[in-house]
Amino acid sequence: MGKFIVKTRKDGQFQFNLKATNGQIILTSEAYKAKDSCLAGIASVKKNAPEDKRFEILTAKNGKPYFNLKATNGQVIGTSQMYASMATLKNGIASVKNNAPEAPIIDETVEG
Repeated sequence: MGKFIVKTRKDGQFQFNLKATNGQIILTSEAYKAKDSCLAGIASVKKNAPEDKRFEILTAKNGKPYFNLKATNGQVIGTSQMYASMATLKNGIASVKNNAPEAPIIDETVEG
């Protein structure tokens, strides 16, 4: 089973990664000023991940595909890594859809 890892960044803000069962990061959040906002972002990922229409497929400047997961309001709540091909990107989306809804939250934050 996948898991969400919540961490404190060097700048003191909070960020989460969704990791697949194999430990690979499959989705990364933006930086949040408050831990509660970060946790709300995870709740939004859990809610929106099952819906195909919430995934936006993009191409980076280097030509590699990646995706964003968006909330119902259109805000990006998570971004994938760059993928070697469209086939591996589709596997990444499937992994987010399978792992996110039931993934536990592991809090690795450091309190200031």
